[in-house]
Amino acid sequence: MKTYDTTQFENNLKDIGISLNDTQISQFIRYYELLTHWNSFMNLTAITDFDQVVDKHFTDSLLLVKACDLKDSPSGASSVSVIDIGTGAGFPGLPLKIAFPQLKITLLDSLNKRVKFLNEVIEQLKLTGIQVIHGRAEDYAKPGILRETFDLCVSRAVAGLSTLSEYCLPFVRTGGSFIAYKSEKLEEEIEGGKKAISLFGGKIERKVEYTIPGTDIYRTLLVITKEKPTPPGFPRKAGIPSKEPVS
Repeated sequence: MKTYDTTQFENNLKDIGISLNDTQISQFIRYYELLTHWNSFMNLTAITDFDQVVDKHFTDSLLLVKACDLKDSPSGASSVSVIDIGTGAGFPGLPLKIAFPQLKITLLDSLNKRVKFLNEVIEQLKLTGIQVIHGRAEDYAKPGILRETFDLCVSRAVAGLSTLSEYCLPFVRTGGSFIAYKSEKLEEEIEGGKKAISLFGGKIERKVEYTIPGTDIYRTLLVITKEKPTPPGFPRKAGIPSKEPVS
């Protein structure tokens, strides 16, 4: 059996206040092994080196703790409910679940192949309190399904802020937050997205800038608070938010 040196990973996480036990370390290793195995016959990630996956996927996902409290639900529930929109290979939702088992996680992705992979990871890691949904945000954000039922929505999906907010904010209950993971400075994008964010019921609270520990990789977490319900009609039909973003 191959062995992996997780010392740097564990040290980097301790620097941001996260301590993992042996079971959690083993889960991250198994997740990596499943990721690279499935990636050999389907496109999950361009990054396959262990240390790079640890830095650019695992640690990056967990830096959410720099932007919000994952212990207290604003709704008063026993655990924080989180939806990860366009989760892909499970980032950031799966690393968050491994590191914070008390979280109630929903992973949403539109590609069935990825959904099968995610369910395999969940089964092999014996995770509970997590579900994977095959579908589009436009459909599951409709009233009576998952609309405004989550404390927190997260996404590392590649999309403009206006488009991403239209997909994500409808899932967040009033008083909750949407946090977008971004890989660049956001001044122009924030300015261009303010109108859309306000329309969808949100307000930009703050941005948290950081460098992934042990690297020179720059990231930004943009925290958007849900102040009021998203108006009916949003998100619009599939494809429209990306083709015709609110501006």
